[in-house]
Amino acid sequence: MFSEKKRPVNSDLTKEQNKIAQGTTFTGNIESQGSFRIEGKLIGNIKTPGKIVVGKTGYIEGQIECENADFEGEFKGELKVSKFLTLRATAKIEGEVFTDKLSIEPGAALNATCNMKGNVKSLSRKEQATITKKRA
Repeated sequence: MFSEKKRPVNSDLTKEQNKIAQGTTFTGNIESQGSFRIEGKLIGNIKTPGKIVVGKTGYIEGQIECENADFEGEFKGELKVSKFLTLRATAKIEGEVFTDKLSIEPGAALNATCNMKGNVKSLSRKEQATITKKRA
């Protein structure tokens, strides 16, 4: 008589939003298909194919792996962003950063080693030999 509308099993879960609210401390590792907004404190690792937003009151200590990230708060550890990392003026980042593209607003603190893979080109042996000869 009545049919239920079922949600497709393969819906895009990266559009789902998870949140750790201000005043909350979470200790442990998180792996999710959805994006995150962190306003509280996370001690541990977080892995998602979505986006991570760390608000002004947010603090993360551990390892992050995500597609895009936007920081206003603090981070200590290893940060792996496969596409675009944005550091707002209030952001404080310490540790290691791996990203494709990086945007830093004036006032942000980046005290980290930073590896950007977007514009790196591997040289062929012939090109390397040519450069070596020119330097000699």
